[in-house]
Amino acid sequence: MLAVSAAAALALVFASVDPRLEKAGILAGGLDVHIYREGAWRLLHGYSLYRGETVGGLLYTYTPFSAIVFLPGLAVPAAWLTDAFLLVNLVVLYACVLLCWRMLGYRLSPRLASISALLAITCVFLEPVRTTLFYGQINLVLMLLVLWDFSRPDGGRLRGLGAGLAAGIKLVPAFFIVQYLVLRQWRSAATATVALAATIALAWIVSPSDSREYWFSTFFHSERIAPDTEPANQSIRGVLAHLTGGSAPMWLWLVLAGVVAGAGLTIVVALDRCGERLLAVTLGGMTACAVSPFSWGHHWVWFVPLLVHLVYRAQARPQWWLAAAGLVVATGAWTYQWTPDFASVGVFVLPKPWHTEPILENAHVIVYVFALLYGLSVARRAEAAAVRFTHCDLPGRCREADGIAGTIHSKHSLAEEV
Repeated sequence: MLAVSAAAALALVFASVDPRLEKAGILAGGLDVHIYREGAWRLLHGYSLYRGETVGGLLYTYTPFSAIVFLPGLAVPAAWLTDAFLLVNLVVLYACVLLCWRMLGYRLSPRLASISALLAITCVFLEPVRTTLFYGQINLVLMLLVLWDFSRPDGGRLRGLGAGLAAGIKLVPAFFIVQYLVLRQWRSAATATVALAATIALAWIVSPSDSREYWFSTFFHSERIAPDTEPANQSIRGVLAHLTGGSAPMWLWLVLAGVVAGAGLTIVVALDRCGERLLAVTLGGMTACAVSPFSWGHHWVWFVPLLVHLVYRAQARPQWWLAAAGLVVATGAWTYQWTPDFASVGVFVLPKPWHTEPILENAHVIVYVFALLYGLSVARRAEAAAVRFTHCDLPGRCREADGIAGTIHSKHSLAEEV
């Protein structure tokens, strides 16, 4: 099954649009990684990060600490940078898939490594992954840091470090500090907070002027990224803007974002208590994207662990292959060739016939709503099963006999159905 999906994903990525087509071809991108490199160059030579345009006429929108992180990119010749970071992102994608299986209780084996490679190739066709690879974005790296955090035992010495560093580069992962707090994992929350504070302090020492400008000015101006109405803005604020045709009222966005964040965290807590750690951190990442003031489509790389989770469920119940296929179709990098020189990528920028604009233009958020409802159903079924079929072997941790949503047993390999 996964061999077929991997072959189909590669065919779609390379055949749906010319891989060398400027601004759309998978091998013709790299814009964002060159922006990262210019940010590092500006920091090294004393130029302002936030005043003046960078590569492609775009503004630098990341934290001052991010420019420190990108300094090693200056050692790579500019002509090689796009291809080099594409390879880095592919390796990181594969590592993310392996970490997902680790969170599900599997041990690394040659078979698991092969299955993970096929699944990672399949994920290349997901719009967030395909677009991350095309632009040379850092989303997969940030997700890897967070997954590494949550794959570690509760109370582990370094647990929280990954989320803190990720938040120091790009603020959205700071949501996981809140997640640690609601999970009452105080040590992890403290570690993440200290790590984030350390990134801010280091950047302030290295570049106090950029730090002052970012935290007292740039931080409050999301319009530097793009207008709220941008179709690729897959967030609650984006949904409001898409439906009204204008910027979302601040008060309405804050209310809705607060409600969604509360609902998402409530479900995350319930899932974590029943041992569904992978699904819990996945919904946490998706919730962070939903409540962020601006979330590009490529921020939603959290569809990758969601797909791994569905494939895992399909090992016991083959009907879950349909759910996995549905996720790929709904979030796939479907392209449309508007002119010989221009193609768009992603469901939200496809032509919208038959009054489908409210659905297509908000596709990722709609998938998130379904994922949230799914997480709620898993948590409720686990709670019901805990009453009937479970025994408790750790305080607050229930093991479910039928394996629907209990603490995961260690496994040697995937079922033959894969």
